[in-house]
Amino acid sequence: MPEASPFLLACNRQAAPVTPVWFMRQAGRSLPEFRALRERYSFFELVASAELTAEVTLQPVRRLGVDAAILFSDIVTPLASIGIEVEIKSGTGPVFAEPFAGEADLSRLRPLEPDLDLAPVLDAVRILVQELEVPLIGFAGAPFTIASYFVEGGPSRDYARTKALMLGEPELWGRLLDRLADITIASLRAQVAAGAAAVQVFDSWAGTLHPDHYAAHVLPASKRVFDELADLGVPRIHFGVTTGELLGHLAAAGADVVGVDWRVPLDRAWQRIGDRAVQGNLDPAILGAPWAVVAAEADAVLGAAGGRPGHVFNLGHGVLPGTDPDVLARLVDHVHERTAAR
Repeated sequence: MPEASPFLLACNRQAAPVTPVWFMRQAGRSLPEFRALRERYSFFELVASAELTAEVTLQPVRRLGVDAAILFSDIVTPLASIGIEVEIKSGTGPVFAEPFAGEADLSRLRPLEPDLDLAPVLDAVRILVQELEVPLIGFAGAPFTIASYFVEGGPSRDYARTKALMLGEPELWGRLLDRLADITIASLRAQVAAGAAAVQVFDSWAGTLHPDHYAAHVLPASKRVFDELADLGVPRIHFGVTTGELLGHLAAAGADVVGVDWRVPLDRAWQRIGDRAVQGNLDPAILGAPWAVVAAEADAVLGAAGGRPGHVFNLGHGVLPGTDPDVLARLVDHVHERTAAR
């Protein structure tokens, strides 16, 4: 993999020959070849096999021509690997058999030993770096988002239990986030040691928080994650949904690249983020519209970026299950063609 890949150049705010493109959730549910595998294997059976993980990760690179691959896994994989019972339910997401209920549950979060606990994941990374011609992105969940799943027992509309714990028992909340930060750091460092060229930290549900609550109760743990990855020398990406009012805080956590969802125009988001690269931010629902609409909306995103170095084209969230892969491939070509002549 050439170090001067468009993706790595953009992450480092250097001029790239084209604006690089990759898609969150590009590996998975929208691809028929992935659905064929899911008919034979459960999610965790796929993740437990280095070869199958590598295959699913490679599928969108072959089909779509994206400028980066992202490891196929889930943010709760490290918790499952240390014995926390969790199921990935189709159409729902992670569901915990025994949600976090109090002090005693901290003992369930033992330190992660990546070489033992994540051996198939790391073997998959090693396979992929030998086969890929584009950078591989490793990833993990941010402490808040993992905590929200663990406390709620699964996805939530209001995060009432999470917020009650965070504000009502801040000392216990802080200890929970510290344990989860340790797990995230260990996982990401191991992925980079195995060959990942960049990492993304998903704080998908941080946008549910008031900015002051995020700053007081979440930012310290997220900042420690990014601080303890700084010596690795790889781009660090930070992403959340509905985080328009938190973009400054996401940048303050220390990432090199801040992901932006579709609710904030990219130029306005960049003003809030400051001197960092940005990633985003086409609304994934638009991909179901006629091609002329998709192209126009993609051009609007590129226009908001203004041709400045440091833009990684992506969706504002993950690829939706019903998305036509041919539209994704056409979008990659469109962005490359539009930006090659800059």
